[in-house]
Amino acid sequence: MQHRIVVLGAGYTGAIAAGRLARRLHREDVTITLVNPEPDFVERVRLHQLAAGQDLTPRPFGEMFAGTGVELKLAQVTAVDVDRKAVTVAAPNGPGREDLKYDTLEYDTLVYALGSGWNHGGVPGTAAYAHEVSSRPGALRLRDRLAALDAGRPVVVVGGGLTGLEAATEIAEARPDLDVALAAHGALGDWLSEKGRSHLRKVVDGLGITVHEHAAVDAVEADGVTTADGRTIPSAATVWTTGFAVHPIARATALELTDSGRIAVDTTMRSLSHPDVYAVGDAAMAIGPGGKPLRMSCASGVPMAWQAADAIAARLAGTKVPHVGIRYYQQCISLGRREGLIQFVTADDRAVDRALTGRVAAVYKELICKGAAWGVANPTVGMPSRRRRVVREETRSSRTRTEAAA
Repeated sequence: MQHRIVVLGAGYTGAIAAGRLARRLHREDVTITLVNPEPDFVERVRLHQLAAGQDLTPRPFGEMFAGTGVELKLAQVTAVDVDRKAVTVAAPNGPGREDLKYDTLEYDTLVYALGSGWNHGGVPGTAAYAHEVSSRPGALRLRDRLAALDAGRPVVVVGGGLTGLEAATEIAEARPDLDVALAAHGALGDWLSEKGRSHLRKVVDGLGITVHEHAAVDAVEADGVTTADGRTIPSAATVWTTGFAVHPIARATALELTDSGRIAVDTTMRSLSHPDVYAVGDAAMAIGPGGKPLRMSCASGVPMAWQAADAIAARLAGTKVPHVGIRYYQQCISLGRREGLIQFVTADDRAVDRALTGRVAAVYKELICKGAAWGVANPTVGMPSRRRRVVREETRSSRTRTEAAA
């Protein structure tokens, strides 16, 4: 009797968790089903490049997980019943068809990695007129919009965080004929070190980006944005990057959540309310160094996926649960293809004086991106010669209890 593991979402965290579980456990002991609506891996950290007109390397899951035992199910998650241990998914009812076929996946262990999408924050006009770069469809829509703009047309990026900085500089470098502006809630790069802020300002000025500081946007229209202090900034394409919102599916479950809708987990990424559910990445509220919540990022999500996979494997095998150290080392910011900024930080993500800048930083960031994609694309590299065996007695008794309860 195989232990059924279902992983929801194949972003960085879900794909890494599935691959790591395949490395840790014997195929005859478990089934691992990875649910995702798209057949290719999306490098989310490069979506600003896609929006700016660059083509990204295709990374089909079929090739990534060939021979691993991970089964990819192309479908959209529509509901999760954590009490019945069942997931409802929907997929097109045949090639080229718009009607959907619904299916139910039962699990013994669930890894919830549905991640997050853009957060328009309820600002009037944002959903209707703004673009986002948190998903491939969104980045492609922005790409088409930018390609249709004539020289001299204004583009406004709202949000001065990492995503906003990368989007604004990428667009300005790729399309120097456009009038690119950045609207930041506070001062430009106010969380960076002095060296980091100085370099950021130099690059932004060199690319001709107009920076509107202390400009909280409270309305978006078809031809511009309005700030809280009454300023109007013209825009033919508005890019909204003020933050992320978690996938709403979790709110419809019995899982214990935080006010933001993230799943409350312990240090092993296990749900505080349902021990057969693990949550990783943006979907989970995990506590990091200094008692601070881990921020939504690839830097947080990857070690969370390692921790969850290792904990699941250890508990199924009846061995000691290892603990993966989760801390921050740097914030990596691409500023176009030729410039970058690596801001070194404390374990709890506060900037220190040290920073790498310029071409060296751009190469550093590129290596980080390639390394993350490589880790997803090579789930069997480094496979141990002896995988852990599932303690079948515990698995049988757990399944029996579940069936009896049903």
